Amino acid sequence: MKHSGKARKAAFKLILISLIVLAAVWALGFITAAVAAIIAAIAVAITPVVIGVWILFALFTLYFFRDPRPRVPAGPNLVVAPAHGKVDVIGMGTEPNFMGGECQRISIFLSVVDVHVQNAPVSGKVTWFKYTTGQFLNALKAESAIYNENVLLGFESSDPRGEKVGVRLIAGVIARRIVPFVQLGDEVARGDRISLIQFGSRADVYLPPKARIKVKLGDRVVAGQTVLAVFE
Repeated sequence: MKHSGKARKAAFKLILISLIVLAAVWALGFITAAVAAIIAAIAVAITPVVIGVWILFALFTLYFFRDPRPRVPAGPNLVVAPAHGKVDVIGMGTEPNFMGGECQRISIFLSVVDVHVQNAPVSGKVTWFKYTTGQFLNALKAESAIYNENVLLGFESSDPRGEKVGVRLIAGVIARRIVPFVQLGDEVARGDRISLIQFGSRADVYLPPKARIKVKLGDRVVAGQTVLAVFE
């Protein structure tokens, strides 16, 4: 008879296809299980390393964000360092916004191992607050003070009364966030915490020409503690 056996062939074909599909599913499951087992074994093997790296990161983060209490010096007419770090620029310059022209500039470089909380250089009032966007040049470069993102804080001193002291907080290539703790109009005491700059960065201090500088290039200064200058 015509077409005899075709139905059986179709049945065998479906059986073969189903067998192939079943084999493929089984193989995929076996491979997936094998891969999962390998991944699980690797995860177990590297778990101590991952935990160790995380512990080191956590310890470094706690160390980096340390916030020691400064030993604020007593005495009249003192200007203390607003930042921890190394003095790498001392000279005359101009700051037209707050200082109104010619002034003295002391620049302090903060490495990643320095404390990154800043402190008020004088007692008085925050009378200037300006955030400026900019680049993120390496803070080791002195020109970063000109081009980098920064916050300029201006303090009108109450000791001596009416003197201006400016602090420019400067972001670096790693430090891309400046967190001020004070606002315009706030009253501060010498050594009070005023801001946080995350990771390597720079802080510039602007002083009137008559202030007498007490530090020299290369000095290490401590925020809220080291006397930068005196008004005489």
